[in-house]
Amino acid sequence: MESKHGIEWRVAADRVPYPQALAEMESRVAAIQAGEAEELIWLLEHPPVYTAGTSADPAELIDPRFPVFPAGRGGRYTYHGPGQRIGYVMLDLSRRAKDVRCYVHALEGWVIAALAQVGIDSFRAEGRVGIWTRDGGQEAKIGAIGVRVKRWVTMHGFSVNLAPDLADFGGIVPCGLPEFPVTSAAMLGKDISPATFDEALAIAFPAFLANLEPRPDAACHNQDKIRG
Repeated sequence: MESKHGIEWRVAADRVPYPQALAEMESRVAAIQAGEAEELIWLLEHPPVYTAGTSADPAELIDPRFPVFPAGRGGRYTYHGPGQRIGYVMLDLSRRAKDVRCYVHALEGWVIAALAQVGIDSFRAEGRVGIWTRDGGQEAKIGAIGVRVKRWVTMHGFSVNLAPDLADFGGIVPCGLPEFPVTSAAMLGKDISPATFDEALAIAFPAFLANLEPRPDAACHNQDKIRG
């Protein structure tokens, strides 16, 4: 464990079962709210699992070949598993801009900036959830965003496909968008280890925090719509 800008960074050495991660997030958020713990960035992998956001449509759970858990975050169904980098972000927005829209926009920007650090051009897409890139000329999803905010402390965060088995997404309609494929860094010809991507996230982290500072002009509201 280490601290960056007064925020604890934790990198899990082993895969963390989803229910365990959810329970630990809930506990940590409560401790942050009580002033008993530092904010936390938690980087990890899960064993294969499907998670259901608050807008999940049961018709989009096509083949529940892995355990399915309600997540409590925004969004629909998504897959987590080996080869995917998960970032759970527990920050106290009452210390920063108390604006959920700006937070989600900043979170998207952090992932996009980290992907740029490892040579992958990615972007937001109007009206579509997630982080997008181009795979063979076609727009494809490389990352997911899903958040929850409890009394101004954030939960959940992002997932980025480094080298998962993309066939495992076949049990769901990822984020309710059947017309667009899912891709990964490996599919784009990039061999990116979790440690390498973690370093890219660390490099982009100060700019992410800067984007959470209060903005009197509400600048983020004039940019892309929030996906979360």
